This record gives sequence, structure tokens and C-alpha cells, in this order.
Amino acid sequence: MKPRHFLELAEFETAALRDMLDQATAFKGGAANPPAAAGKTLALLFERPSTRTRVSFEVAMRQLGGHCIVLSDRDMQLGRGETVADTARVLSRYVDAIMLRTDRVRKLEELAEHATVPVINGLTEASHPCQLMADIMTFEEHRGPIGGQVIAWCGDGNNVARTWVQAAVRFGFTLRLACPDACTIPGYLLDWARREGGDVSVTSDPRQAVAGARCVVTDCWVSMADDPKRDCRPLASFQVNAALMALAAEDAVFMHCLPAHRGEEVSAEVLDGPRSLVFEEAGNRLWAQKAILAWALG
Repeated sequence: MKPRHFLELAEFETAALRDMLDQATAFKGGAANPPAAAGKTLALLFERPSTRTRVSFEVAMRQLGGHCIVLSDRDMQLGRGETVADTARVLSRYVDAIMLRTDRVRKLEELAEHATVPVINGLTEASHPCQLMADIMTFEEHRGPIGGQVIAWCGDGNNVARTWVQAAVRFGFTLRLACPDACTIPGYLLDWARREGGDVSVTSDPRQAVAGARCVVTDCWVSMADDPKRDCRPLASFQVNAALMALAAEDAVFMHCLPAHRGEEVSAEVLDGPRSLVFEEAGNRLWAQKAILAWALG
């Protein structure tokens, strides 16, 4: 039987993603754990630093009755020249699922190609699907079904922004992206969204993107795969602050996957203000990933 990989939202039908979100909501409400993961082991592979991804996956797996092994690039032969394919073949003989957080999507794809157990995308430079499952869950908890709503992204066209594009197509909402020309969304992804019938647009004017939106989203300007000395001046006018939020819908919420840099991509008054759902969003990583694990191991 082919392993149930969770790599990209675009690879799933909407109904399958909805089933996972329903399960996440049920888990959060106290639903009993299914027996699928009991006694099983999840390998967490980290080539990039992590707080929320590591803790939420560990807790989720333990709640499901399973166990975790955490490995960084300093712990694995993968960091010393062993191929991804060989790592996949070996780990598949020890564990029941693998989560990889890496800065190269090709490593994730190769791991999934050669693993005989489920592989989960914990983050690559190209996408962050576990985060978006938590984001959709959070929005719907506070503002109802996301289908037909307007979501605005302001800032770098990074991995999280790109996954919002996939989510817009699969969950049927309007996505307006405001990005500088120097760091916008790749054309191939926008072409895919249009072919799939998605309502996705890109502008260089954050005010235009945010006007009337029910949710405003951003992320840090320097992602883990970026040069830490990256020139962020083109992003300065894309900061989400009180003036920008005032253009959104009256009941609009603010979201950010964290970690945040107050005074850069978002002002402190927005991040810590009454419209902010960032900590609810972070908390829902646990329930969304628990549902993903239950699906992958089911």
C-alpha cells in the first residue's frame, strides 16, 4: 500500500482536507484518540530550527499514544553526506512516519519517493502546509467558513504566502497578495491557481489588498532560507500596522505564523491587539497536526 504522505495542499482534494480539519476540531473538543498511532514512532527530522513545529508534533504524537525521535542535521548522517534516499530506506525500517523540516523541497520529495512510511512536510523553502491547516482552522473558529471570504497577505512572497495560494484554491476563498516586485509569488504558482479556478491576485499596493478583507496575514521578512543580511528596504511599506488594518473589514482579524518581529513586518499594537489571533493560531498547530498524523497513520 502506498504511504499516505502529507506534502502539499495542492495534492489533496478539498474533501480530504476538510475531513482532517473536522478531525482537528473534534480532537480539540475532546474526541477520543483513534488507535491508529498507538505504540507507533514518529521521526522528526530538523535541518532548520523549530519551536512550534517540534513541540506541537511531539505533543500530538504522544497524545495519540505514540512516540517521537527527534534528530537534527548534527545527529544524522544525512548531514555528513548520506543520501536522502538511503536515509529514507533506513528510517522506514525503524519508524512508522517521518516529518522533515528542511530548506530544500527536493529533499522532501526524494524522502517521500524512497520512504515506505508516511512523510510529512514540516516546512520547506517552498511551502508550509501544516501551518495553513492550523490557519484555516483558526479563521473558521472565529469568523465562520472561509469559503468566499477575502484574505489579504502583505509582505514577502515566501513559503507561507505560497501555501496560502494553494489554500485559496482548495478552500475557495479570495486571496489578495501584496508583495514587492523583488520578492513576489512565482509565476508558475499563480498560473496553477488560475488553471484550478482560484481567485488569487497580486498587487504591489498593500492598501489595495487589505481593503475590506476579513483577515490580514503576514510573516517575517527574513525567512530561514534567506540570507540574514537580506536587504529588507523594499518591504518597509508593507508593514501591517494600525493604519493598514483600519482599511480591512470592521471585524477583520490578523494572523502571523510566528516568530514575529515587532516593528518590522507588524507593529506591536497589531500583533498584541484585540484583532490578533496569532497565539490561537499557534495553539491550533497541535490539533491540526494531530489530525494529519491520525490520517497518515490510519
